[in-house]
Amino acid sequence: MSPSVSTAPTSASLGDIALDDGTFAVVAMDQRNTLKRMYAAVGNDSPTIEDLQGIKEDTIAALSPLASAFLLDPTYGVPALHAVRDSLDRVPGMLVAAEPESRPKYGDEPRAAIDVAQNARWVLDQGGSAVKFLIQVRADRVAAAGEPDLTAEAVDVIRQVVEDCRATGVPSVIENLIYPLPGETLSPAARADAIIEAAVALDALEPDLLKLEYPGSPEACRRLAGSLHVPWAVLSAGVGFDEFEDVLRVSCDEGGASGFIAGRAVWKDAVGMAPEARREHLRGEGLRRLDGCLQAIAGRARPWQEVAR
Repeated sequence: MSPSVSTAPTSASLGDIALDDGTFAVVAMDQRNTLKRMYAAVGNDSPTIEDLQGIKEDTIAALSPLASAFLLDPTYGVPALHAVRDSLDRVPGMLVAAEPESRPKYGDEPRAAIDVAQNARWVLDQGGSAVKFLIQVRADRVAAAGEPDLTAEAVDVIRQVVEDCRATGVPSVIENLIYPLPGETLSPAARADAIIEAAVALDALEPDLLKLEYPGSPEACRRLAGSLHVPWAVLSAGVGFDEFEDVLRVSCDEGGASGFIAGRAVWKDAVGMAPEARREHLRGEGLRRLDGCLQAIAGRARPWQEVAR
């Protein structure tokens, strides 16, 4: 956890993490365990703190001219931004991942958890502009006799997060990732249903912004758009850059998305590179990809002010 900063703001708004036109071009770099697995996949089974923080420092430095904000973890990401901020021509907004790094399970299913110390005030104290909280909700899950109601638990956790953010004056950004129930294989149609049903359940809690998976098709995007009352931004889920550009266009044109909160499609190829090669790659190809994402949402993404309650 990074130390508190003395110039912490007393409140924040979605405008602090958006572009001037009210859309989102947020680079996600909140990965911790996922980032370690990415290093392992390129032959580094024991990445150091310098590896994990260094790639975040270099990504922030390279992409800050175009990013509206960065989504960062408190372990490596927030220290990375503080390490490079004095060298930046423009200091971007910052979302801080506030969910616990390790979360419990019920059998093979994820179970919601909250760390009360990682609240909205904690995010402000680190210089953050928004709370990002990851949850995994299957709104269609039916608890069998004797089982915990995992959906109700998750909804209650998000209710606490949203209420704390509202009371503190900090935007709440809720990310949902669906998962297959035990013994289930999700078809594309079932996956779309699960994404939309979970989004509707979270939308009812009135977070400031939802970070959602692409539901898979223009038709599913239209269904999603017709079901929500708060703005949403699409995540990349590690897909390739060219595919993600198409996802962005469809999500905005058909789903009314307000932009993106995505990272790996832009920077994942830098993992495992030597520091100087990594910096050169991020300043070149990384910045080009981020600009491509911006071009994909330009004139398409819906300003968050048009959607917010």
